[in-house]
Amino acid sequence: MKGPLSHSERRIEAVVVGASAGGVDALFTLLEGLPADWRLPVAVVIHLPESHESRLAEVFGHRLPFPVREAEDKAPVAAGTLYFAPPGYHLSIERERRFSLSCEPPVLFSRPAIDVLMASAADVYGPALAGVLLTGANDDGAQGLLRVHQAGGITVVQDPAEALVPTMPRAAIAAHAPDFVLSLRDIRMLLLQLDSAHAH
Repeated sequence: MKGPLSHSERRIEAVVVGASAGGVDALFTLLEGLPADWRLPVAVVIHLPESHESRLAEVFGHRLPFPVREAEDKAPVAAGTLYFAPPGYHLSIERERRFSLSCEPPVLFSRPAIDVLMASAADVYGPALAGVLLTGANDDGAQGLLRVHQAGGITVVQDPAEALVPTMPRAAIAAHAPDFVLSLRDIRMLLLQLDSAHAH
């Protein structure tokens, strides 16, 4: 594993996370233990059936010591907050660092699509973005994470050997050589280092 701080000496200003099958449990493992003074905004796309009301913000809000919200159209991306894409909408980040929701057609059968969030965030944050891709059963996220890499951001993939469903991490690794391929616990350690570097 490369020394994370060699990467994080440059300021990371946002984190985007994608997951599908097994993603809710993986996200609990990843985010539990983050401190109340967590500073970075984290935007998450987890594939859910469109017909389901998402209770992700409510469920995670009870378990984490910082604000958790469902992303709203035109709302600014606030520091120290976890955002979930609402079901049935693509979530992207606009130039003025505000969220945008759209009903564009699904990407890789998914709406929200991880690729849409990651590619838009890469355009806005460039090298100040960290992209994280977790367990999942399709290739969504591989191209988005590649865009993060091309924009100079940090790319992180859950170790396929640990992922409940390794298809998504493997697709990302096939698309480019991620900066980090780590267990969930090690990804959490990396996020903590990126967040503390953000404070300097």
